Amino acid sequence: MWRSLFSALFVALVCVGCTQAPASFNAVDITGARGYANDFRLTDHTGAVRTMADFRGKAVAIFFGFTFCPDVCPTTLSEMRQVMQMLGPQSDKLQVLFVTVDPKRDSQAVLAKYVSSFNPTFIGLYGDEPTTAKVTKDFKITARIAEGKTPETYTVDHTAGTLIFDPQGRLRLMVPYGMGADKIAADIKKLI
Repeated sequence: MWRSLFSALFVALVCVGCTQAPASFNAVDITGARGYANDFRLTDHTGAVRTMADFRGKAVAIFFGFTFCPDVCPTTLSEMRQVMQMLGPQSDKLQVLFVTVDPKRDSQAVLAKYVSSFNPTFIGLYGDEPTTAKVTKDFKITARIAEGKTPETYTVDHTAGTLIFDPQGRLRLMVPYGMGADKIAADIKKLI
């Protein structure tokens, strides 16, 4: 009896030692968060209709912004360009998506020029105004027009974080603005 009890205890301790601790991330771990969308239907900067299924097997970083953004958007996309460089050969396992919250000004041509200036693999996505409103709501993104000095010089106040999905299409992380490319790259490596 003691031998059986000792054997069971030994197996239990060995199994505890074999279990892998959950990954610790630099970004905010929102694994299992409810209420966030996990799909969309938008047009990319080449004119192709895209959904999340197109990127299955890759980690996906989704950032919502606009091409006339003076600071947050170019800073974030520059940071993601650095992340791709840090990932090296593994960069093909990450897809960066830039979803415009300004469909009035961010045409297909404008998006194509903008995203490719950061990295040729980045994809710009857009929809008409009702589709954009639905997608931002579904992904819990705030976007509000702030009037400028003229009707054409408005800006858009928007959520500055980046959502990261794992290669299985599950939402895992919310990267706060300005977290740093090195920390983002470390988190992506854990997911891929």
